[in-house]
Amino acid sequence: MSSFLHGYHVRANGVRLHLLRYGGQGPRLLLLPGITSPAITWGFVAERLARHFDVHVLDFRGRGLSFSAPGMVASLDAMAADVLDLLNVLEWSSVTVLGHSMGARVAIRAAARDPGRMARLLLVDPPMSGPGRRPYPVPLAWYVESIQMAVKGITAEELRPYAPTWTDEQLRLRAEWLHTCDQDAIVQAHAGFHEDDIHADLPKLQTPGLLMAAGRGGVMLPEDLAEIETLAPGLSQCTALNAGHMIPWDDEEDFYRLLGDYLKVDLR
Repeated sequence: MSSFLHGYHVRANGVRLHLLRYGGQGPRLLLLPGITSPAITWGFVAERLARHFDVHVLDFRGRGLSFSAPGMVASLDAMAADVLDLLNVLEWSSVTVLGHSMGARVAIRAAARDPGRMARLLLVDPPMSGPGRRPYPVPLAWYVESIQMAVKGITAEELRPYAPTWTDEQLRLRAEWLHTCDQDAIVQAHAGFHEDDIHADLPKLQTPGLLMAAGRGGVMLPEDLAEIETLAPGLSQCTALNAGHMIPWDDEEDFYRLLGDYLKVDLR
């Protein structure tokens, strides 16, 4: 039986933000997806987390059912401000935040801006690119091409070359929802991977948490983990050895094992 409860909208930071809620019992957990992942595509993870948490999955601006408009600002700072004001509007004084990829960078920026606001950070394979650093390994064209195909209408099979390890259900969801990712918002976020200095935020973190790297993703390398250990010693570290960047899609059970070990709950 599904633990999905409902979707809802919140006006925060001047825009409409859409969320999906699962479980409804236990401590609150806010899940922040990656660059082209509408909230619904994380539903299978939210279902598992809902065994122990009251899970709320966010559609970032320019994605899913959240605000989207030509010329909108969709920068890292804007998305971090969205998250912080969302917490204010909902009057959440203590929340665990799980962010994947871009969502992890947003969580880092938000936590650095408002230290102590979040109870725990769960950071899953955040891009370590930035000014003067190596580029993010996935080119912008990969995103733009697939979004343009989705806007015209794309099948799961047509999408399979972009995500060959995903299940049929995961591909169907992505094919259904990818068109909701505004191309300009994605361009801005991808540029931010190279222009925003997330490393400068790491020493400001006062929130304990977990940093999970993908062993085969190429996004986080061993030298990144060593640097982060110095910059943010309050973050525990682990690696999903056999997973690419999309860890829950590539090695779902190991993702739950690593996350559950840190949270001291059984997610398997």
